[in-house]
Amino acid sequence: MKVERILISRTDSIGDVLLTLPICHWIKNQYPQAKIFFLGKNYTVPILKAYTAIDEVCDWTDIENMTPEKQLAYFKSLDVDTIIHVFPNKTIAKLAKKAKIQNRIGTSHRLFHLFTCNYRLNFTRKGSELHEAQLNYELVRPLGLKELPSLLQIQSVTTNFQPPKVELPTAISNFISTQASYFVLHPKSQGSALEWPIEKYIELANMLVDAGHSVAFTGTEKEGLLFKDKLPENPSIIDTTGTMSLEQLMTFIQASQGLVACSTGPLHIAAFLDKKAIGLYSSRKPIHPGRWQPIGRNSKALVFDINCASCAAKQPCKCIENITPTTVLNELIG
Repeated sequence: MKVERILISRTDSIGDVLLTLPICHWIKNQYPQAKIFFLGKNYTVPILKAYTAIDEVCDWTDIENMTPEKQLAYFKSLDVDTIIHVFPNKTIAKLAKKAKIQNRIGTSHRLFHLFTCNYRLNFTRKGSELHEAQLNYELVRPLGLKELPSLLQIQSVTTNFQPPKVELPTAISNFISTQASYFVLHPKSQGSALEWPIEKYIELANMLVDAGHSVAFTGTEKEGLLFKDKLPENPSIIDTTGTMSLEQLMTFIQASQGLVACSTGPLHIAAFLDKKAIGLYSSRKPIHPGRWQPIGRNSKALVFDINCASCAAKQPCKCIENITPTTVLNELIG
């Protein structure tokens, strides 16, 4: 198999993309002279540009708005010999075949891959006991992978995530300069995960302040509208929702002591940045920490009851709400 120019396609969310990055490192180790392209959505481009094993980032958001003829011309211009469909996308799969990319790798669990991929891997994500990052390695088996790496092995390559420091908004820079240390609390997930109640985050914030730390709440502007009026008025607590770009958020997290969130992108950013990344989870499959826990060296996933009967039966359950702020505080500063 000729492997010199590889396109990895994952056009979904920040956390999913982060957990795909380690396979880029493996490919670079196996094929040092290969050039790696990564196709992602516009909002994940800063994440992709921060990973040292990626040579060129391709913005699917721009390509998606092209005419079919220009899309095909773009794919041909990349001159790649291999494409790995980590996140199945019918349009991209068809383009890859039309562009006559030699090696087209995808899961066998998508009917359209039967007609568009010539390497189809038979594995399932939804019911798997493996972590998402490990499952992504299944797709590099045609490139020579014999055995899936352990989470500890994958963890070792998160250090290749090196986002540049950028200038922060004045109010946030002033906050950092006047605080000895701060923790980031990211209460929302844009609906991608079960969430810990905002009241628990506020209780945790007050406990951190009482322990001599400062706290920053982060999120999108829309998310901030859901809770900002509930935040206590305290000079050691700041609301930053809707004020930072993704590049700025990464710089802000990098300067912090750690971050608390449910299973969402900023949690994985903090983990890759080697911060204390405390994730709050349900034990229900497929959203359990075995599949989605942060994988940084200082990260930790918390559940209320790993043997929760409702979660085991895959029934709707809010046991995540029973994780106490004291438990989280002990993980942050205990």
